[in-house]
Amino acid sequence: MNETDYIPIAALNQYTYCQHRCWRMFCAGEFIDNQYTIEGTTLHERVHTTGDGNHDEIWQIRAIWLKSDRYKLIGKSDLIESENGQWYPIEYKRGRKAEWDNDELQVCAQALCLEEMTGQSINTGYIYYAHSHQRLRVDISQELRQSAIATIEAVQTLLLTGVMPKAIKTKRCEGCSLYSSCLPQALEKVKRYQEAN
Repeated sequence: MNETDYIPIAALNQYTYCQHRCWRMFCAGEFIDNQYTIEGTTLHERVHTTGDGNHDEIWQIRAIWLKSDRYKLIGKSDLIESENGQWYPIEYKRGRKAEWDNDELQVCAQALCLEEMTGQSINTGYIYYAHSHQRLRVDISQELRQSAIATIEAVQTLLLTGVMPKAIKTKRCEGCSLYSSCLPQALEKVKRYQEAN
């Protein structure tokens, strides 16, 4: 990556979930499918049926590219809706509400792009969880914006330097498709062994 390259919006989600996973995906080009990634891909293939149309009083646009020159972001949206002249992004996720805020951060990044593209202030977005068939409202607060901008800067640094973050064993590792590549528990054992000897 160089300074003129754009960051995939999805990289922000991955970085917030696990910095090491983000490095493996976006610096090393590694990706392995598992049950969860295949379910997610299938969901997005259904959602990304390109087109637009009305649903009641709401105009819906599916699978369009979002871009921000200011933040050097680019990514394909799942769904953008407009109601009474107000735009908002909707991100689709396969499971149920997660314990972490990486999905909210991804919606905020989409809102930053949408603001630049439309010239409107975007204060709300949504996450649609396919497992529960529910939408979770995401308030695009100043705090969330600051977190998104800080993450954008961190991902830019990661992609520019290519320095691999340490793999850290957490609960998130359980469903990670790249778990067998980084084996964080093995690194912990090696470290304990080295410290003992």
